[in-house]
Amino acid sequence: MSASGGTKAIVAALGANLAIAVAKFVAFAFSGSSSMLAEGVHSVADSGNQGLLLLGGKKAKRAATDEHPFGYGRERYIYGFLVSIVLFTIGGVFALYEGYEKIHHPHPLDNWFWPVGVLIFAVIAEGFSFRTAIKESNELRGKQSWSQFIRRAKAPELPVVLLEDFGALIGLVLALFGVGLTLLTGDGVWDGIGTMCIGTLLVVIALVLAAETKSLLLGEAAGPEQVAAIRAAIVGGEGVTRVIHMRTLHLGPEELLVAAKIAVAHDDTAAEVAKAIDAAEVRVRAAVPIARVIYLEPDIYSEAAAAAGADPDATPGGR
Repeated sequence: MSASGGTKAIVAALGANLAIAVAKFVAFAFSGSSSMLAEGVHSVADSGNQGLLLLGGKKAKRAATDEHPFGYGRERYIYGFLVSIVLFTIGGVFALYEGYEKIHHPHPLDNWFWPVGVLIFAVIAEGFSFRTAIKESNELRGKQSWSQFIRRAKAPELPVVLLEDFGALIGLVLALFGVGLTLLTGDGVWDGIGTMCIGTLLVVIALVLAAETKSLLLGEAAGPEQVAAIRAAIVGGEGVTRVIHMRTLHLGPEELLVAAKIAVAHDDTAAEVAKAIDAAEVRVRAAVPIARVIYLEPDIYSEAAAAAGADPDATPGGR
C-alpha cells in the first residue's frame, strides 16, 4: 500500500470527523436528540481512531533494534486493532446504551432544524472523506472486489477508513430516519430506535475490523501473485534449479520476509552456491521490492523422492 495514499485518506477523514463532531454536539445541545448525541460520540471515536492510525504509522517507521531485529512494521497492525476496540466500546456500546435509555424515557425534539441541518452537513462532509478513501483505494484495488480488497489488504489504514466512512454514512441515514419519524409522529421512541440501529451498525463494523486486523497480527503470507513472482525470480538465473519449499511472512504492510530452501547442483563449489544465492536475492528484490528480508538455504534436490510421489514442499529437506 502507498503510505502517502493511506495518510491522505486518514487526514481527510480526521478533518471531516472533527468538524462533524462539533456540529453534532451543538445540535444535541439545542434539540436533545439522542441520535445526535450517539452520532457525536461516534464522530469523536472516529477522530480518535484516525489519530491512532497516524500514531501507528509514525511508530512503525522506527529503525530495527537488537530487541526487535525485524523492526516495528507491525505497529500499524496493533493500532489498527486498537481502532476496532475503540469503535466497539466507545461508539457502538455507547450508542446502544443511549438508544435503550431513549426508548424507555422518550421525549420530543426541540429545535428540530438543528439536527436535520447538521445531519445534511455531516452527509456532505463524510461523503467527501469517503470519496477520498475510495480514490486512494482504487489505485491499489485493481480488479479485486471491495470485499476482497478489505480482506486481502496488508495495510490496515485504507480498509479501516473505508469501513469507518461507510458506517458513518449509513449511521447518518439511520439518524435522519430516527429524527424524521420522531418529528412526524411526535414520539421520541423513534429517535431511540434510530440510535440503537447506529449502535448495532458500529458493533458489526468493529467486529469485522477486529477479525481482519487479528489475522494481520498473527502473520499473513504474501499474496499469490507475489509468491509466484518470488518463485520465478529465485529460479530465473543460473545456479538455482528449483525451489524445494518456501515460506513468506509480512513483517509489516511494506516489508516481507522470504525464507526458502533452494536446490543447487551437487557439484557446485561453495563460492558458486554463494554467488547463486546473492544473485537470486537481487532478482527477488527487483521482482517484489517489499521483500526486504531474504533467507535462502541451499540443498540437493532428490529426484528419487519426487519419482516416488513425495511432495517436495511437505518433505523435510526435499529428500
